[in-house]
Amino acid sequence: MKLLRLYDRFEADIDRIERDLAHKVALAHPTLRDAALHLLRAGGKRVRPVFVLLCGQFGQYDVQRLVDAAVPLEMIHMATLVHDDVIDCAHTRRGQQTVGARWGAQTAMYVGDFLFGKAIAQLVELDVPAIHRIVSRVMVQMVIGELEQMRWLGVIDQTVRDYLLRIRRKTALLIASSCQIGALVAGASEQCAQQLYMYGYHIGMAFQIQDDLLDFTGTETQLGKRPGSDLRQGNVTLPVLYAAKDARVREVIARCLLPGADDSVKNDAIVLVQRSDGLGEAARLAQRYCARALRVLDRLPNIAARDDLRTTAEVLAHRAY
Repeated sequence: MKLLRLYDRFEADIDRIERDLAHKVALAHPTLRDAALHLLRAGGKRVRPVFVLLCGQFGQYDVQRLVDAAVPLEMIHMATLVHDDVIDCAHTRRGQQTVGARWGAQTAMYVGDFLFGKAIAQLVELDVPAIHRIVSRVMVQMVIGELEQMRWLGVIDQTVRDYLLRIRRKTALLIASSCQIGALVAGASEQCAQQLYMYGYHIGMAFQIQDDLLDFTGTETQLGKRPGSDLRQGNVTLPVLYAAKDARVREVIARCLLPGADDSVKNDAIVLVQRSDGLGEAARLAQRYCARALRVLDRLPNIAARDDLRTTAEVLAHRAY
C-alpha cells in the first residue's frame, strides 16, 4: 500500500502540496526548473509532507499554513537526494535518470543548492521562529551525516552505533522535525509537539532501516534500481554489518568493498547478505524502533489523528517498496 493512498480525506491536501512544489520550482531558471520538475515527476512517498498534515491535526488544522510548512521540508529532502546521487555517481532513481545523469554533476549540485535556497525562503515566511531554529539545526546535522557516510564508505570495520548515528542525521531528524513542525504550525502545545518529534524520530530510524533492508529484498522493478545498489557503491548498511558477524561472509564483503572489485565479487557478497540472518536482525531492530514510536503515541491526546499515526507507522515499518 502506498503511503499517499492511505488517507482518502487527505488526497486534496496532498495534491495541493504537489501543485505548490511544481509552482515554486517552475518560476526558476529554465535548467533549474526542468531538472527540479524531472525530480518531482519521478514521484516519491512524500513522507515528510504527509507527517506535517497528520501532526497538524493536533492543533488548528489550517491547510494553507500546513502546506507552506510541508513544501519546504520536501524541497530539503529533494535537495539531499540530488546531492546524494552525485556523490554516489548514481544513474537512476525510482526507475528514472537522476538529475546528475541527465544534466551532469555540476548542474545537479546547483539544482540541490537551488532547492535548499527555495526551502529557506519559504520557511522564513512562516511566523513561527522556533521552526527556523529547528530546520537550521537539522540541515547542519544532515550535512554531517553525509560527511560521515563518505567517511565510512567502503569500510567494513565500523559499528552498528556508527550506522545508527549516520541514519539519525541523514533521515530520522528531518522526519522527526516534520512531525514537530506540523504540530507547531497548527498551534499545538510545546509538549505535544515534542512527543510528536519523538514519534517521528523513532519512525524515521525504522523507516531508514527498512529502506536498507529493501535494497536487498526488493526487485529491480520495485526499487527502480538494481538490488544491492548500496553495497555495490560501498555503502555499508545495517544488514551488511549484521551479516558480517560471520567471518566467512565478512571476508567476501571486505573483498567486495576493495577498489576495483569486479561485479562477480559484488554479486557474491550481495547473495551472502541476502541468505544471512543479517536481514532478520535488521528487521527486528526496525520493529523495536516502531514499537517505541507506538508507545509515544500513548502519551498523546486520544483523537483520530493518533490512530492515523499508528496506521502510518505500521505501513512504513512493513512496506515492501
